[in-house]
Amino acid sequence: MKRTLIVVDMQNDFISMALGTKEAVAIVDNVKAKIKEYKDRGDEIIFTRDTHSENYLDTQEGRRLPVEHCIKGTKGWEIADGLYVEGCKIIDKPNFGYPHWDKECLEQVEIIGLCTDICVVSNALIIKAVFPDAVVSVDSACCAGVTPQSHEAALTTMRMCQIDVK
Repeated sequence: MKRTLIVVDMQNDFISMALGTKEAVAIVDNVKAKIKEYKDRGDEIIFTRDTHSENYLDTQEGRRLPVEHCIKGTKGWEIADGLYVEGCKIIDKPNFGYPHWDKECLEQVEIIGLCTDICVVSNALIIKAVFPDAVVSVDSACCAGVTPQSHEAALTTMRMCQIDVK
C-alpha cells in the first residue's frame, strides 16, 4: 500500500512570523523527524502552502482574519528552513482545504502541520470524503492549533470522522 505524508502549511508565517505561536515552534523538530522517516523509506511526501495574493485583506477570509499572511513570494509564504525535501510536490492552496485531492492517488495518508483546527482538519476531512477507503491518520505531536484547546477540539472532530489520531 502506497504511503503518503502530507505536510500542511509549515510556513514561516504560521511558525514564527505573522501568525506564529509557541506551539507551532515546538513541533518543528517533530515534523523534521517525521519527514526524514518518510524520506528514508522512499515514501511520497506532499507539502501544501497557504497562498494568498496582495489583495488578501479584501477577500472573505481577509475580512474575517485581518492579518496579512502567506502572501505569495514573501518570506512568510515560504516553507520553513530545513523542512522541504527536494523533488517533493508542493501544492499552493488559496484557502483552508485543497479541493483537488482527487487528482492524487492516496491509499495510506498521514497528515501533519499547521493549523490543526483550520487547515489540517479541513484537508483531513476532504481526503476522507474523497477516499473513504483510505487509511487516514494525523500525528498530533506534529500538529499545532491556533490554541491548545482548538487543537484538541479538531483532534476530537477527526476521531469522530474515522481519522486515526496518533
